[in-house]
Amino acid sequence: MQEETPKPTHKAGFVNIVGNPNVGKSTLMNLFVGERISIATFKAQTTRHRIMGIINSEDAQIVFSDTPGVLKPNYKLQESMLAFSESALQDADILLYVTDVVEKPDKNSEFLQKVEKMDVPVLVLINKIDLSNQKALEDLVTMWHELIPKAEIFPVSATVKFNVDNVLKRIKELLPDSPPYFGKDQWTDKPARFFVTEIIREKILLYYDKEIPYAAEVVVEQFKESDKSIHINAVIYVERESQKGIIIGHQGVALKKVSTEARRTLEKFFAKSIYLEIFVKVDKDWRNSSKRLEAYGYKLD
Repeated sequence: MQEETPKPTHKAGFVNIVGNPNVGKSTLMNLFVGERISIATFKAQTTRHRIMGIINSEDAQIVFSDTPGVLKPNYKLQESMLAFSESALQDADILLYVTDVVEKPDKNSEFLQKVEKMDVPVLVLINKIDLSNQKALEDLVTMWHELIPKAEIFPVSATVKFNVDNVLKRIKELLPDSPPYFGKDQWTDKPARFFVTEIIREKILLYYDKEIPYAAEVVVEQFKESDKSIHINAVIYVERESQKGIIIGHQGVALKKVSTEARRTLEKFFAKSIYLEIFVKVDKDWRNSSKRLEAYGYKLD
């Protein structure tokens, strides 16, 4: 009697990326997924939401999740950002804790203690190793082994794409056997409107200084798509009239620059012609208003 050939198994799992602000989580996420999912700028607290990026192959589905940097909250928006980060500890099949060669290993020790207690595989990625030397890196690896003894340590550089493929290979090995969680043609859990808001917010982060980017929220009020073009109306909300004036700039020059750069990026992202109108309005102290934060889609306890 001929033996039946065993059916090949399918692997799938949630790989959640956590760490402190500005260590390169979003850049690494984009490298893993191969799509421009998370905005990545040189400024801390760029990521505000939990964003999924999905890699599909015939026998596997990896659901990456980028999260806001871990910080001690000063206002309700940051409480929501921390809640997104902590939720990533609860549903991970594999956890990627991203650090770099600059920050001290014991930064945010309370969050690290939660990571150390997790029962799932933990990979510590030491990013930006192109800014370090061999001796300093060896010392860092030793310190991380002491802080999270069960973790696997991977020195990486998102900038030069060093060792990223080896991390991805290890993730695939660690994935549990499971059917896919999402359709095989799906690459994120976010709607198109979300990426419009993120791309506009990225330009705000790049072109304005100090508190302005952190006091701004973007809402898409209209998104009309046809075969060749998309018409978008968006609003930038700020907390004070003085901030509105800075966003708009003298004779509207600053806002025009943001609109132009956002439109160019959106055209690349959607591969369509974009007609973009951006307005600026004041929503007083929205970062500390539970009602407004919920309306903007933030997670609140």
